[in-house]
Amino acid sequence: MEFTPVILIHMLSAIGAIVIGGVALGMKKGTSLHRAFGRTWVVLMITAALVSFGIRTSGHFSWIHLLSVFTLLAVSASVFAAVKGRIRAHRRGMTNAYIGLLVAGAFTFLPQRLLGHLVWHAVGLI
Repeated sequence: MEFTPVILIHMLSAIGAIVIGGVALGMKKGTSLHRAFGRTWVVLMITAALVSFGIRTSGHFSWIHLLSVFTLLAVSASVFAAVKGRIRAHRRGMTNAYIGLLVAGAFTFLPQRLLGHLVWHAVGLI
């Protein structure tokens, strides 16, 4: 497997979501700046999740695509909760989606995955 445009879009949107999401979670909630960062994070998350369906091993989806389905559902439900004023549910959902993003990101560093192979090979461990 190689770095295709789809993989690069997925990777860049996921990295952006890690950074922007961390900032949004760390800032004062309810401000216009928090909402702007949150909206940007949602766009990045949805982009990363949707684009991931274009990344397949041997033409097939893998178990990790379940995280993309979870992401689409969790982010949508959390946005809906915020719109309805259910802030506690919104906060819990967005925090869980961010944790899911970090877990998915950690899986990319497994040696048999493209990014993991590159990193481990670069440091001389494989």
